[in-house]
Amino acid sequence: MSISLKSIYKTFDDFTLDIDLEIEQGEMISLLGPSGCGKSTTLRIIAGFEDPDEGTVSINDKDISHLPPEKRNIGMVFQDYALFPHMTVYENIAYGPKLRKWSKKKITESVNNMLSIVHLKDFGERKITHLSGGEQQRVALARALITEPQLLLLDEPLSALDAKLRKKLRREIRRIQKELKITTIYVTHDQEEALAISDRIAVMNEGRCIEFNLPEVLYRKPSDLFSAGFLGNSNIIEIIDTDIENKEVNTVIGYFKVDYIKEKSDEKSFLFFRPDQCRKAEDHHSGNIIDGIIVDEEYTGSHTSIDVESNGLIIKALFDETKLWKIGDKISLHIPAEYSRVL
Repeated sequence: MSISLKSIYKTFDDFTLDIDLEIEQGEMISLLGPSGCGKSTTLRIIAGFEDPDEGTVSINDKDISHLPPEKRNIGMVFQDYALFPHMTVYENIAYGPKLRKWSKKKITESVNNMLSIVHLKDFGERKITHLSGGEQQRVALARALITEPQLLLLDEPLSALDAKLRKKLRREIRRIQKELKITTIYVTHDQEEALAISDRIAVMNEGRCIEFNLPEVLYRKPSDLFSAGFLGNSNIIEIIDTDIENKEVNTVIGYFKVDYIKEKSDEKSFLFFRPDQCRKAEDHHSGNIIDGIIVDEEYTGSHTSIDVESNGLIIKALFDETKLWKIGDKISLHIPAEYSRVL
């Protein structure tokens, strides 16, 4: 099942959503962005809870824009799960099939199958109030999937859980999505979560999709300044002058050869590279060197993170090494040209 959002336009008092998206069969994509950027509004338009002012929502090239939610064959898991507290786990999952007047035999078989898929096989008779947050999340997922929807929508389903449980359950969600091969749209503001589970990520800001690409492309080779800064830690340095022909830029901390320069424009340009792409310089002959003083450091066991002050700027660097430095040490960093981009 493929889904298409074409020229979707929706205005509120102080907000405008203007978005186009093409999602392929069986993909799991994330809508990633800060609060108020339009992620949940996009999801509600797809589900049919909001009507766009303009544009169409299509599933397998069929326009569903004017269908009510119950006619769209879409499963949805809300942030608060919206489970029925007076019902058992079994009754919650069976609710949709009962409304559709499935036979008792089919309901029983389907509920038991879903309980197995979400690893809650012996939980059928438990009350919702007797479940942990993670167990409730899996019940909500089973309830959304049991009617075999053509599309699954997840609106920040893990936001109420602690960090350790979130990591565990996002792997479960990804496992189930792959097992069922269901096209899925996942809303989150958590960059790590989006990187971990997505086939592609749509980075959103102020009602628009800024970039839509593979996680590794967005992280390593973003083409937009906002997505570069929003997705993971980054170093972003204003450029004084650009030599497009030689792929070289001048900044307040020196000259740098770069891998990518966008076309010349009147807008300000910035040098971008990730902290984990910094290297400790052995000499100054290779170029792309930043000389500075360590003003902060943090050792986390597997990594050492340092802040380096250079000509009034703070450069962040991350190393896969044990603690090697202390605050006040001088250091020279090498930024390989292939990891440096102009945005």
